[in-house]
Amino acid sequence: MKILVIPNRGRSYNAVRPEAECYISLAQAGHDVTVMTCDSNAYFDEYKKAPLKLVELNSLKKYSWVVIKQVHQYIKKHNIDIVYATESNGIPNAAFGCIGTKAKMIAYRGTTGGMYKTDPSNYLCTLHPRINGYIGVSNAVTKTIKEKVRTGIKNTVQTIYKGHSLCWYQDKPTELSSLSPKLEPENNKFTVLCIGSPRPYKGMHYMLDAMKELNDLTDLHLVLVGDNFDCEPYASQVTATGMAEQIIQTGFRSDVPQIAAACDVLILPSEREGLPRVVLESLANATPVITSANEGAMEIIEEGQNGYIVPIGDGKAIADKIRFLYNNPAIKKQLSEGAVDTIKTKMSHEETVKQMAAFFQRILS
Repeated sequence: MKILVIPNRGRSYNAVRPEAECYISLAQAGHDVTVMTCDSNAYFDEYKKAPLKLVELNSLKKYSWVVIKQVHQYIKKHNIDIVYATESNGIPNAAFGCIGTKAKMIAYRGTTGGMYKTDPSNYLCTLHPRINGYIGVSNAVTKTIKEKVRTGIKNTVQTIYKGHSLCWYQDKPTELSSLSPKLEPENNKFTVLCIGSPRPYKGMHYMLDAMKELNDLTDLHLVLVGDNFDCEPYASQVTATGMAEQIIQTGFRSDVPQIAAACDVLILPSEREGLPRVVLESLANATPVITSANEGAMEIIEEGQNGYIVPIGDGKAIADKIRFLYNNPAIKKQLSEGAVDTIKTKMSHEETVKQMAAFFQRILS
């Protein structure tokens, strides 16, 4: 197949790696792959070294006549079979660029939100009539897509998990004491990791509710990764936990997998998720996960096998599971082994590439 990809640019190397490695593996399998992206793409240098063609985008705008023309001309000149676009800026440019060509246009969706039929602008982007199929990152996302897209392409919407490979996670775990002197081993028995943003649906207030239930554990710490938790209402909520000295706020970090490898458990308190990358990164580093019962995470976490699932919005339930693992290191070790098995099997990179190639072939036929 001749495949043109307009990928996610990403904020960090780790953020785009699972996606980018798929295109590299497709090229290694013998497909003619072109990646069209900007030089600010976090994987740009890796694409240069890969056995694929790399073309720099002429613009980064969402609706760009310059990019539409660039995509259209490339499709025609190189007789492209499949155009695959994965981010909101790339999808409309790719869809318009496919008009008047034989190429099949495939879009990617990683979240259950959005795609409102009542918003006319979506018909120029995620609901564009030139889109021939969709890849959903989880069954929860695929269900949402099928509810929104036109009848003619409902049968060409498929879940393909964004798999990972254990070989990507060989870096040495982060020294937790480098994040804060409070995390020196003599002060810290158990480290909880939580990564998110101040957006309410991410559920960080539930995480802080859980910490309030654990303030008798003086050697337990929370590493809170993400921007803007030092402002209201989170600053007051941190103080209200009674554990402000045991909550380490790091801001944005690009070494999340290495931090996860050094922690005892990851907490995902979100109300909704597509397929949370941080969960897969944690499992690949043998770190079990306690997640709220959001649909995306429930497709990965198996109760008592690689982590635990608690009700959405229940900080006490999160605290109870943390306390259980704090008191039962042998069980935590079993969950760690189950975490790695998940990446080896259900969530493997190799399976993702295999399914993606088969889906593209199905769209062409």
